[in-house]
Amino acid sequence: MTETVLQTKENKMGTMPVLKLLINMAVPMMISMMVQALYNVVDSIFVSILSKQALEAVTFAFPVQNLMISVGVGIGVGINALLSKALGEKKHKTANEIAMQGLLLNSISYVLFLILGIFATKQLVSSQTADPSIIQQGTEYLRICLIFSFGLFMQITFERFLQSTGKTLLAMVVQICGAVINIILDPILIFGLFGFPKMGIAGAAIATVIGQIIAGIIGFILNIKYNHEIKLSFSDMKPKPKTMWNILYIAVPSILLASIGSITTYAMNKILNKYDNAVAVFGVYFRLQSFIFMPVFGLNNGMVPIIAYNYGARNKERILKTIKCAMIIAVSIMLFGLILFNAIPEVLLGMFNADASMIVVGSQALRRISLSFMFAGVSIICISVCQAFGYSIYGLVVSVLRQLVVLIPLAYLLSLVNPTDPVAIWFAFPLAEIVAIIVSFICIKKVFKKVNL
Repeated sequence: MTETVLQTKENKMGTMPVLKLLINMAVPMMISMMVQALYNVVDSIFVSILSKQALEAVTFAFPVQNLMISVGVGIGVGINALLSKALGEKKHKTANEIAMQGLLLNSISYVLFLILGIFATKQLVSSQTADPSIIQQGTEYLRICLIFSFGLFMQITFERFLQSTGKTLLAMVVQICGAVINIILDPILIFGLFGFPKMGIAGAAIATVIGQIIAGIIGFILNIKYNHEIKLSFSDMKPKPKTMWNILYIAVPSILLASIGSITTYAMNKILNKYDNAVAVFGVYFRLQSFIFMPVFGLNNGMVPIIAYNYGARNKERILKTIKCAMIIAVSIMLFGLILFNAIPEVLLGMFNADASMIVVGSQALRRISLSFMFAGVSIICISVCQAFGYSIYGLVVSVLRQLVVLIPLAYLLSLVNPTDPVAIWFAFPLAEIVAIIVSFICIKKVFKKVNL
């Protein structure tokens, strides 16, 4: 019976109509990522009510937060890949060992960020700004997020355990629970509602870590109750260097790829810091654009296994149709974002309590940066297609080129054009994406040639 069900589950990858299959696979991931995007936006909306400086403080904290998430998710990718392989080979003892060694690696990661939170938080924030108020608020916010980040690492690890065994709906439940709890607690702790003390920006950080801790606990409970393929035995947490190395071998490229965003944000904060309102605007943009980009990343998560399966089955027609459908959907989402950012930038900025001067700077930024969306949508699909065929190095090359080699130097050069107005800097984003899309096409052409498409 189990074998029949498994066969049916596998067969749909090669038999279900491509568009229906792609939507079926991608929608849960898209919903989950949209909830995460909503959490980021709502979190910033509440913080912006405190002051523009508070919004900037959270923006300056973001590079380190993103680095922390990158490490946890990267190790999660390594866990996921090895765990799924071991379970497919019916090596349950090996699977248990991989799971617990992965948990050990993320525990070690937490200790490293704990040390960073205790000893280096102020230096990390002050390296981006000289404003004492922003440094104080950014330090307060980031220190709480780092010291109590064990919840984040728990949540990511237990989510990956569920994903590895095909329980993606339960993994989505874990992620949504954490985000919803955070959204509920934000106004209560920031503004002191229902008898709670008014904590300001510290309240936003506390709401974040409580959401992560509760999500981590829920993930642990769901694994114990429903994930019978993995037996969580803490005796398997004794360090096993070979298994840890195998996880890190897969994890490190993913960590590097995700960490590029931290470097980019850090550098952009330093470039924009000399302009009034520019850092706050960049922080708002970063959160708003997640509503546009997250669904495309969810689409990718649904597309990659379909391409990989049909590549194994040598079904060229379904591969090309999957790529075509994914490309059309991604470009459509990006087109919607482009129209939205150009039609109502004032409304979008108004959600973050923007004053008149911030709306002027922000409207220019949203309209110019959103010119990059269409190019970015195509590049993201191209990179994911390369990953589906096992050539993930091309994704790293395109990301490094786009964000570090082109965007940052170009933004710096454009900042020299006008030392009092950042209007020219925003053009660096579409220009970087044009370079990225050209390189993406070259990469995907090479991959197609290698896999005989």
